[in-house]
Formats: sequence, structure tokens, C-alpha cells
Amino acid sequence: MAFYWVYESAENARLGQSDDFESRSDAETWIGTIFNDLLDEAVDQVRLFEGDTEIFGPMSLHP
Repeated sequence: MAFYWVYESAENARLGQSDDFESRSDAETWIGTIFNDLLDEAVDQVRLFEGDTEIFGPMSLHP
């Protein structure tokens, strides 16, 4: 199953999602490199999914 990030506002409103990743490691590495860009796009937090199952989050992108 594919892993992907869901982008949310601070109020838990869904703002979008990432492309799919083959592994959790790939997804986590990617979020570490892109989080500043997501903050610039008004994303406050993210959740990691594997298929339809939430496996991590919500995780704030703010310091």
C-alpha cells in the first residue's frame, strides 16, 4: 500500500495531500525537506496515511 501525507489547517480542515510514496521512510524523508514550503502555503499540520489508515499525526509544522 502507498503512504501519503494529508495537509490540514490548524482547525483540522483538509487542504490537500502529497503524492504517494512506496515506503514510510520515503514519506518521512520527503516531509522533512518540504515542510517549510507547506508552511508558506498555510498548511499547519500533516497526517501520514497508509492506504485508508492514519498511522501518524496530526503533526504540527510549526516550530
